[in-house]
Amino acid sequence: MFYISASLLRTLDVGYNRLTVNLPRSLQRCSSLISPNVDNNNNNNITTPTATLNHLINVHLRRHDDDGLVEARRLFNQNRTSTTSLDISTWNAMISAYVQRGLMTGARQVFDQMPVRDLASWNTMLIGLKKARDDPESVIRLFIDMRRSSLNPDELTLPAVIDAAVSVSVSGSAFFFRVLVLQIHALAIRLGLSSSSALLRGYTSLRDVRGLERVFEEISVKDVVSWNVLITGYMKLGFVEDGERAFCEMRERNMVTWHTMLIGYINNEEMGKARDFFSKMSQRNVFSWTVMINGYVKCMEFKVAFLLFREMVEFWSNRPSHYTFSSVLKACAASSSLLMGRQVHSMIAKRGMDCDVVLSTSLVDMYAKSGDITAALGVFRAMPVKNPASWNSMIGGFARHGLGVEALEEFERMVQCGYKPDQVTFINLLSACAHAGLVEEGEKQFMLMGRFGISAEKEHYACMVDLLARAGQLDKAERLIKGMPFEPDFVIWGALLGACGLHSCLELGEVAAKGISRLRREHPAAYDVLCRVHGEKGDWTSVIELRRLMRKTKAKKQDASSWIE
Repeated sequence: MFYISASLLRTLDVGYNRLTVNLPRSLQRCSSLISPNVDNNNNNNITTPTATLNHLINVHLRRHDDDGLVEARRLFNQNRTSTTSLDISTWNAMISAYVQRGLMTGARQVFDQMPVRDLASWNTMLIGLKKARDDPESVIRLFIDMRRSSLNPDELTLPAVIDAAVSVSVSGSAFFFRVLVLQIHALAIRLGLSSSSALLRGYTSLRDVRGLERVFEEISVKDVVSWNVLITGYMKLGFVEDGERAFCEMRERNMVTWHTMLIGYINNEEMGKARDFFSKMSQRNVFSWTVMINGYVKCMEFKVAFLLFREMVEFWSNRPSHYTFSSVLKACAASSSLLMGRQVHSMIAKRGMDCDVVLSTSLVDMYAKSGDITAALGVFRAMPVKNPASWNSMIGGFARHGLGVEALEEFERMVQCGYKPDQVTFINLLSACAHAGLVEEGEKQFMLMGRFGISAEKEHYACMVDLLARAGQLDKAERLIKGMPFEPDFVIWGALLGACGLHSCLELGEVAAKGISRLRREHPAAYDVLCRVHGEKGDWTSVIELRRLMRKTKAKKQDASSWIE
């Protein structure tokens, strides 16, 4: 028996996978000869020596394919409750295998079945849950359970918990997050743990620059990572000069440092400083160029973004990445630059990147917003793989072009293909119905949202108000506004006001205008609509008074414009 086990271990170590497929059965037969607890008529109840079993499970897990995981789990389940004890390292390896594949349900099942857990068990689960990003609160709950088990965290534990807490703070639990970060900071000091980078990120999310600086001062050996996180914190909080000072004080820098400064300038709308900084960079890679291009796109300086893209392609050896093309296509869509969009499409196709789902979705969006809905549909139909964002772009394109029936048909195809619509899908769908005057279909789709587990938000109500008001059903639109579970915003009042001008409904138009004024927004369109309605009624005294208010509040109507290539 020992001889076969040793042979198996040696074979597994050298990686002869084909040979090891048959060895476990030989091992099982030998086990049945010496183990009185084994039923010879039941191959599923065979006990193997501890060392061999643990090694065999780990080898299957190292295969990194689904079959390896299935086989490892089979052996694991057969021996989990037997007299043979599984090493805790094997339990941890099973959890890790599920985590690496993103199968957190399976990982949690194994974790919950563990007779004894060590720190590695808890850390693997915590880090896995954090990476999954589905439920950051579950990371915090698991950490609390860990503390109740009398286990102290280490340097791997705290970053996972803090990063999860950052996600929780974004969802609204700000007070809880602040208390948690302070408690973790105190715990790290008490246990002598170094989790400085995570704490720096935590205080940045708290928008506590003093806490950020205090943690940085506590770091005994300040490496390039901690400096980079400090600069990131300063820039995110808007302390640009402090970020510049920290950059100058650094003795050692890497590309992350330069990119952190570059992104910081752009996020603080310091494009002049960003361009000067970019020109001083001794080394630039694709990411550097993409960051700058995306910065100009965010600032709506599309011509500069196009020039920078051409410079990158023509004069530098950097090949544009998926993200570069995506940023340029976003600029083409926003500026309706159809010619430039077609050139970018050609470059994408030449590089064999036209099958990428993200780029194809960007192309659909670009063509639709640039006026070529036929090209958008052609790209969409040619996509070998689609995702919900792809369908949303196509449905949104139909909506933009007033093709309500086509948008509804595409939505039906989306559902039939097994894709689950989201909130954006229904915003596009309701907008399409509004532009095409499909009132009954719009009301039907609005009621259909609950079937997909989607609650109507303000954007959906705004589309419905626009739909009803455009169709002249102003009373129904007003009732919908009054029945909303939240206060109407500027978009909702604006949709109603615009329709009141279209249908010359003065009384309801004044209600909508007052709703806008309550939001303290002196919007010129509100005055313009009311002036037009009063003029049609012959009430020139009111028109003169409204014009006077426009001059007083400086509510100047924006001139109409078009993009011309």
